[in-house]
Parts: sequence; C-alpha cells; structure tokens
Amino acid sequence: MASIVGTLLTFVIALIISMLIIYVIVTFFGEKESISTAILAALIGTVIYTVIYSLLGQGLIAAFIAGIAWLLALQVLYKIGWIKSLVIAGVIWIVTSIVGWVLPTLTGPL
Repeated sequence: MASIVGTLLTFVIALIISMLIIYVIVTFFGEKESISTAILAALIGTVIYTVIYSLLGQGLIAAFIAGIAWLLALQVLYKIGWIKSLVIAGVIWIVTSIVGWVLPTLTGPL
C-alpha cells in the first residue's frame, strides 16, 4: 500500500511541476490558454509516452514517435504550427531536464 501511495504522490508532484513549466513556457511564447490547458498537455504527454514506451520499449524510435505525437497534441491544444510546437517542446525539454537534475538535490540526500 505504501508503494502505491508513494507512486501516486510522485506522479502528482511530477504532474504539477510539468504543468507549471509548460504553462510558463507557452505563456512566454505568447499563448493565452489557461493553466488547465497546461495540465491537459502534461497529462496527454504522460499518456502518450507511457503508451508508446509500453508498446515499443525504451529507445530512440519510441522517443521519436512519442515526441511527434506530443507535438501533435501541443498543436491541437494551443492551436499552433509545427515549428512553434517544436520550439516550445524543445524549451520545455531543456527546462524540465534542468529542473529534474537540480530538484532532487534541493532536499539533500534522502
């Protein structure tokens, strides 16, 4: 039971962090959608990557296909083109990589 609660808590925290990063970045790029769109983008991205990785396994092909699917999701959610969705996704990827690298070390060794 404790591992289910821990997994759920980790998922919710990761979703909140992803949502905040997505919201800040798309707002920076001039999009006016609400924070609920950012939550939806984070959830859809999670579902896309989970499904593709479960079907194809971990690897470059799965990452590429999931990335294209997420670009399509960003295009639909924010009504933007390929180039803008690619730039936004790239910036989101860079920022989340930095946050993922820094954030676990903020609390010290666990």
